[in-house]
Amino acid sequence: RGGADKVREAGAVVAGGHSTTDHEPKYGLAAIGTVHPAHVTRKGGAKAGDVVLLTKPIGTGLVTTALKRRKVEAAALEAAVASMQRLSAGAARLLRDAGAAVHAVTDVTGFGLAGHGREMAQQSEAALRIRLADVPALPGAERYAREGLKPGGAGRNARYYGSTASIREGLDPVRLELLWDPQTSGGLLAAVDAAAAERLLERFRAAGEPAWTVGTFVEARPGGLEIV
Repeated sequence: RGGADKVREAGAVVAGGHSTTDHEPKYGLAAIGTVHPAHVTRKGGAKAGDVVLLTKPIGTGLVTTALKRRKVEAAALEAAVASMQRLSAGAARLLRDAGAAVHAVTDVTGFGLAGHGREMAQQSEAALRIRLADVPALPGAERYAREGLKPGGAGRNARYYGSTASIREGLDPVRLELLWDPQTSGGLLAAVDAAAAERLLERFRAAGEPAWTVGTFVEARPGGLEIV
């Protein structure tokens, strides 16, 4: 029922399905639909000077791992669930309405903020510079990272994306874990023309939609990832 309610909220229908047998319950959906060619925003196309916006805080992997280990606090779990339940429809609408000012968009899911940001950079002629201090975290996420309550995917993301990233010395290793944390129902990551970014952020605030500035695209090695 929960899945059907959320699909209905998104303006879609559940049209079929199948079942599987495993040791623990699993539930997933595949979204199928069409989009008008004029409304397609691609993962690539970011330009040097673009401001990078993120529409949900990071940390669902850390919080849900703490839940599995029976070490999660109720308030942290509640915040993570609320974030995962929030559709990106409102954020997507605001980005679409911004038109040509939005140069590239992707979602943040299993490869974490660093991984999906790197994918944007690889398909653009610029490098992504993430400001670690500006990355928003869900309540409890940093604490659970400090306690080593990390999902397995975080380690794989760190090894793969961290090995090629330029990481400034002296950064907080706990906050770095946020960048590798795989997200469930994470937010959108958008490259926005710097001249339009503040106005777009004001529209997000007016609509009650969360958004943070977490970095910029810079003139450097195309496809590069810098963490400062």
